[in-house]
Amino acid sequence: MALRAILSLAWVTMLAVVAHANPDPDPHTTQTYHSGFASTDPSQAYFSVQVDSVPSHSLRFRPTPSFCDHTVKTFSGYLDAGYGSKHFFFYFFESRNDPQTDDIVIWLNGGPGCSSATGLFMELGPCRVTPGGNGTEWHPHSWNTNANVIFLDQPIGAGFSYADFGQTLDTTDQAAVDFHAFVALFFEAFPSFQGRPLHIAGESYAGRMIPVFASHIVDMNRKSTANTTAPINLASVLIGNGLTDVVSMVPSYYDMVCTRAGFPLAPISECVKIQNQLPRCIEWTKASCVDRMDEISCKAARDFCMAIMYPALFATERNVYNLAVVDIEKYLNRPEVRELLGVSPKVPHFQGCNMPLLLTFEEKLDRYHTSPPYVAQLLERGIDVLVYVGKNDFICNHIGNYKWANALEWHGGDAFRKETLQPWVVDGEVAGEAKTVGGFTFATILDAGHMAPYDRPVQTLAMLQRWMADRRLL
Repeated sequence: MALRAILSLAWVTMLAVVAHANPDPDPHTTQTYHSGFASTDPSQAYFSVQVDSVPSHSLRFRPTPSFCDHTVKTFSGYLDAGYGSKHFFFYFFESRNDPQTDDIVIWLNGGPGCSSATGLFMELGPCRVTPGGNGTEWHPHSWNTNANVIFLDQPIGAGFSYADFGQTLDTTDQAAVDFHAFVALFFEAFPSFQGRPLHIAGESYAGRMIPVFASHIVDMNRKSTANTTAPINLASVLIGNGLTDVVSMVPSYYDMVCTRAGFPLAPISECVKIQNQLPRCIEWTKASCVDRMDEISCKAARDFCMAIMYPALFATERNVYNLAVVDIEKYLNRPEVRELLGVSPKVPHFQGCNMPLLLTFEEKLDRYHTSPPYVAQLLERGIDVLVYVGKNDFICNHIGNYKWANALEWHGGDAFRKETLQPWVVDGEVAGEAKTVGGFTFATILDAGHMAPYDRPVQTLAMLQRWMADRRLL
């Protein structure tokens, strides 16, 4: 009777899934059944996995039947890091097509400190939150149409992720270690997906993080042996409206609001002020924030640049993100939703973005550690890269992203610079412009802002499907 009380119908299903997927457990992997997750409710039973090679990390997860997408198997859980003192929350949705053959996509939102629930419930997930935050509705253009998709709240403090003793991360390099541990343990927990092509995707500040995370995976793969986790089959990265190179992005703000490359809507007087002071802004930023990493001088440069840029932007009365607000926070703070997901009671209130966490990264000048060199090294090692940008975005715009992409030094760099942008088409209509050389693609998306999958769901799903199929949009 006690066993029946513990094993809910959902958990029986889960045991069947695990038994089928992993009939011969790896001797270096410990798999454990537990009768509680984040509460004493028997339905909160969960499964945990630990690997000898990553002793400080473990993964616990449980099925979440009918959550968000009733047509597929869904799971939620935590990566417990730092010997159980830090906890990273994730959602996992199997593919609507063929989970046993389709690729894996991990989605990251930016910030740093913004929950990937934004991507899940507002952009590319299998459901969207209804007005008022009282429920969800089916999303027909979800990225799990042809892929198994994971949404991860990282770094620690983002979304439902938390630390027992107030620990924080303040650099992308630190976050890369936990990200690799999550990916490695995920494939141990779901062994039927081992060896499947993995694509790391995200937007905004994820443009800074993804190249570093992917590079860490490549480096750790080289260290894999028979006594460690299996190598991760990293196939590509997708950077959407990314803040990948600050030095390229800063001057592009002038182009976006004062020239026909963007939307010349700012007052002429403001544009003249920017034009006169922009060289000083660029020189000061590069010298203080990139070359010397002088915290005091860098902050002064940042404030100077903002002071000359932002009045022109606000004068246009345009939304810098082209963003509509959806009440995701209200939905994820509903007690029954938190209970279903197994959210720890140590997370008192869900917030879409953790501003104190963002400021800790800002204090370390993390955004000024340029990421394009990591992109170049990924391309040299055969990892494909897609950079896509909604053309209506201001804050991480297409001009700044195209500048660093074109300047990238890699074996195909000269050919990439010579290639011209060509229209790419979805359902007979131009979706944007793109160019591809080797494994590197740059693409724009028309009528899309900072969150392109929200603004153009059909086009971005087509983009993902073409990318996974043959790495070409044209």
